[in-house]
Amino acid sequence: MNCVICKHSETAPGFTTVVLNRGNSTIIIKNVPAEICKNCGEYYLSSEMTKNIFKIANDAVQKGAEIEIIQYAA
Repeated sequence: MNCVICKHSETAPGFTTVVLNRGNSTIIIKNVPAEICKNCGEYYLSSEMTKNIFKIANDAVQKGAEIEIIQYAA
């Protein structure tokens, strides 16, 4: 797919770090599979991956995490 941000490059499969803020919580999820732009580094998650990431973040917030760093495990 073409990058919608820089419009100069194709994306390729890779891994990225996703940072989400929920209220007073910051959730960092590392090694998330994504399509990543070869030029600017912008990442794109599939709809299924987005659901998984949101669930992980919401679970961390529910546990009362202020800062949570998680390795993504498929």
